[in-house]
This record gives sequence, C-alpha cells and structure tokens, in this order.
Amino acid sequence: MASRINQEPEAYRVEEQIDEEEEDGEGESEGWDDWNGDEDEGGEGGSESDFLCLFCDSKYSSCDSLFEHCAKVHYFDFPCIRKALSLDFYGSFKLINYIRSQVADNKCWCCGLTFQSNKDLQNHLHDTVNLKDIKCLWDDERYLKPFIQDDSLLYSFDESEEIEDEQFPPINEEELVGDLKNSEEICGGDQNTVEKMVLNADDYDMSRVKGTTISVNDINSPSSSDKDLINDKDSRGFVSSNDKSQEGHLISNSSSRLAKHIMKVNENYFGAYSSFGIHREMLSDKVRMDAYGKAILKNPSLLKGAVVMDVGCGTGILSLFAAQAGASRVIAIEASAKMAAVATKVANDNGLLHCKNQSQADGHQKGVMEVVQGMVEEVDKNAELQPHSVDVLLSEWMGYCLLYESMLSSVLYARDRWLKPGGAILPDTATVFVAGFGKGGTSLPFWENVHGFDMSSIGKELVNDAAQFPIVDVLDCEDLVTSSVILQTFDLATMKPNEVDFTATATLEPMSNASNTKHLDSKTGCCSCYGVVLWFETGFTSRFCREAPAVLSTSPYTPKTHWSQTILTFREPIAMRSEKATGGKVAAIGTEVYPAAKIDLRISIVRSTEHRSIDISLEAVGVGPDGRRRSWPAQLFSLQ
Repeated sequence: MASRINQEPEAYRVEEQIDEEEEDGEGESEGWDDWNGDEDEGGEGGSESDFLCLFCDSKYSSCDSLFEHCAKVHYFDFPCIRKALSLDFYGSFKLINYIRSQVADNKCWCCGLTFQSNKDLQNHLHDTVNLKDIKCLWDDERYLKPFIQDDSLLYSFDESEEIEDEQFPPINEEELVGDLKNSEEICGGDQNTVEKMVLNADDYDMSRVKGTTISVNDINSPSSSDKDLINDKDSRGFVSSNDKSQEGHLISNSSSRLAKHIMKVNENYFGAYSSFGIHREMLSDKVRMDAYGKAILKNPSLLKGAVVMDVGCGTGILSLFAAQAGASRVIAIEASAKMAAVATKVANDNGLLHCKNQSQADGHQKGVMEVVQGMVEEVDKNAELQPHSVDVLLSEWMGYCLLYESMLSSVLYARDRWLKPGGAILPDTATVFVAGFGKGGTSLPFWENVHGFDMSSIGKELVNDAAQFPIVDVLDCEDLVTSSVILQTFDLATMKPNEVDFTATATLEPMSNASNTKHLDSKTGCCSCYGVVLWFETGFTSRFCREAPAVLSTSPYTPKTHWSQTILTFREPIAMRSEKATGGKVAAIGTEVYPAAKIDLRISIVRSTEHRSIDISLEAVGVGPDGRRRSWPAQLFSLQ
C-alpha cells in the first residue's frame, strides 16, 4: 500500500558554505561584531511615521496598521503575544530586534529553520502555539541593541499597547469556558475536549487560546502545515488591533468551530476503520499478529487473572487473545460504532462476551470481554471502571512513520488514567530508525529503459516531485546505501505526553565497498544517497513479558508489514564514499568530485495543526573527509 501526501512545492537552491563556523549546522548567531543591520530595510532617514514590517519590505504609517498586517499576512500577532507572555517594554524590545535579526538571516523566528531566500521564509511562516517554550530565544541582553539603526518601531510600539490595554479588559477565562459549554456547535464528548484545551494548564494553557491559534495537540515545535482549520477569514484566531471589542466573541467562536472540525476529523478517521478491508489487511499482517499473539498468549504470568484494557480494539482480536490467555476482565474500547458492534458480535459468537444477566451453573460469568463504544477519554461515561484499576494496557496504536494518526496520545491518557502503578503496557517500547537509500529506491531505474527507450527525463521529474511529498511504500533492503541508526526511542511506560513530538539528530555513514557493490560507481567508487527512509520497531520487552519477549519490526530487512516504510527524498542526491577522497577540495561536498564521508541529519516529527496528521522536517549536512561541511535547506513534509 503506497500513499503520497501533498504539500506546497518549494524551490530551493543548494549552495556550499565555505566558512566552517557558519556551517556547524546549529544555526547559532555570532557575536555583536558579526551582525550588520540591513540599511536598505532600515530606511535611511526613516521618520517616526515610517514603520517597517518585521518580515517584509512593507511600510506603514502607524504601529496598529503594521501589527495588523503582521498578524494577517505573517501569522505574527504582536499584541496577543505580548499579552500572553506578559512581556514588559524591554522584553518586547528584545523580541522585535530578535525577529529582525532572524529574518535578515532567512531564519524562522520561532522554529529556527533556515531558508535560501526571504521568499522561501515567507512561504514557511506559520502560527506559533507553545509560546512559553520559545520565550528564552530572545531573552538575551544583546537584543537590547537595535538591529536596525533608527528603527521607529522600537520607540513607538509601547504607546500603542498601553492605549489598547486601557480600552479593552483581559478575557475572562470563566466566561470563555461558559461560552464553549453553551455553544450549540459543540456536542457530546467534544465539549469535554474543548474544556480540556482551556482548563488543563499543563497541556493547554491560556496563552494558546489568547495567542495565534488553538490546537488540541500539545506540540513542542510549530507545524509546517499551512492549512486553515476553519473556513473564515479569522480562522487562525488573529484579532485586528482596531476591533479588539470583538476579541472574546471571536476566540469563543473559533474554539467552537475548531471543536467542530476535530469532531469531523474524528468521524472520518473512525469511519475509515469501519471498512472491513482495512481490518482484513491488519489481520492478515503476519508480523503484526505474530508479535501480539506471542506477547499475549505466551506470557501467562502477565495475563492470568488480569484486568485488561484494549484501546482501539477494532474487530476485538487482541481482546480475544487476552480473554483466551486467562484475563479476568477485558475492557475493549472502540470509537467506531460499527466496529464496536462487530467486536461485540464476534465476542459473543466465541463465547467470550460478558453478559450481566447470564451465568454458568457454578455462578461465574460465561465471558470476560465487554465492549465499550466511545473514545478512551470518555470511558467514565460508558463503563463501570475505577481509576488505576487496570493491570495490563494493550493497544495496537502505531501509524505510518509510527506517529501518524496521533493515537499514542490516547494510549498515554489511558495509561495515566486507568493503569495501576507498576501495571504493564503492551508494547512498552517504540523505536524509530533511519537509513539512506540509493537510486534503486526511486523510480529512476524503470524510466531509464522503457522497452529500449530512454525516458529518464520522466524519472527525474518524478524524483523532483518526490522531494516535496513523503511516500509510504515498501523499500528493498538492497536499496539502502548507508548504515541504519536509531533516531528516537520511546519508553511507553514512563514517557510524558509532550514527548510524542521530538527533534533528533543522526549520522549516516556509507556502507563498506564490499557490501555496497550494487550502488558503487565503477569509475568514481562513489554511491549516491537519494534520501532517507524511516521505519519503527515496537518491543514487548522482558520488563513485562518475562516468559516470551517479542518484537514487531517494520524494517526493510524483515518481512513487509501493512505499515511499509516512510520515504523522504532529497532535492538532489548526495554522493558518498567510504574511503577517504583525494583532491577535489575546490568542488562542492556531496558531488562525485568530492564525495561526503558522512551525512549529519536533524529530523523533527511533530503533530500537525491538522488533527491526527504529523509534520516532518528534514535537514541534511554533508561532511567531507577533512571535516568541511555543506548544508542543504530544510525540507518540510506533511503526512496527512
């Protein structure tokens, strides 16, 4: 099964960085002596009424109009950010200088990604959700020095803000929650969802509601997704500075519509799992079924007499395993009404359904399995279950690239709400791996000889397109040209919910010539890395599965699964060679003249503003044998 996920195309030009200090990949600013304001942008002789935009060359006659422009066009609402973070004059002064310095370097002010041009940066700018986590970026005395000489904005923004603060009182949080509860557009369980967004200070603080956007996902890094969740002009939550009297109404209305959007996404998501074809594919996945079957059926000391919860039971197969293994009670949670009915019928047909009004001659219940229809966050409403009363938490929650579908958050919620202290969670570990792939992992070989004709131009166009979309497909292990390394590991028994989003680094080294002969150029001795492939393993470790630990792997080196792998293609291939290159230092690193000895990667995977989707950013740095480095602009992928 293969899927391509669309994303806006971006045009980048790769250039080699010569200065090693600027090529360390960290994106850190240099000292004061290295900083030069852009005199053209600063507007020589700028008057007090000439205010230059923080992100582009537009100029305005007032701070209000400038900030309104920044909010609508660049997703930066200065008054809301200042209020949400309680920034005083000096904190705001630093923020303005910090943003100007980042824009001058074509860097995103909140996530730090670097772009080839200001145009690319403009296309990337996005809402910022978790403001508190990035406040430290500009909390430095060096930003008290004006980045642009005679910057009128630095000496006028405070007056505008003081007037607004006097005219418009802060939002009353209790009134906002009341508006959300009473909204006719929110129904059933999603009232509870939106309340949590507003009330849970740990995961959904008010700075998000008062800031630029609201998301049910507690993400640490901003999303690259540029899709509106609401089909209104103010769908991102921006409020015009000359229309502040409507602020409370707009935020309440946006929150209501966001909840409605989430409901719709959930309906589509759970509706998709009402298809028997999907369940047949999962039940036919031998790797999947063998791993779960071994973990559940071959560990009697874990399951015998246990209270088990199965999150997202589908047809109920894992719950049936648990009942067969001797569990005393199995609570099967399924959000899809159709599949909950199916699981109930299957359990009944196999004599495992718990029926309160039926018992055997000895007085014991005939079955132990009960199916609860609804999301796990709403189990309290539909089942008699005390908090922290579950012995074993069971779920098959993994999506493409491990985290697509964002179901892990629900599993962690169930763990914290229902699992006993020291209780078992299956699986209990998850690991993401990365490796580089060669030409055979693309469509190029096919197009180079089509019934004797050269159609490689088509193949090159397809490879260029692939650099904009993640591809979910099966990759042959023979197409890998680098070693595989661990990108990220999760301990599901102890991890915190916000650790679902992560940024990690990895170093890829070419395989030895002896094991990589298929991909070596006979003349240069180089192999070309066309991109990276991600896969995952989940472990049922001896921590809980003492008798029979198990592993579920989606690696290219193991039998294929319905998860396949996730393929991210570079904009241009990077030439690599395991043996030290000689000469050619004037050439760009990563070319056949001067192949890279290794590739340093930085990859971020975060939940998207599009509910149940994930965003992936990829940065690659080619490292020469002498340590010289060449960076390529970041690539952004959206898996939805």
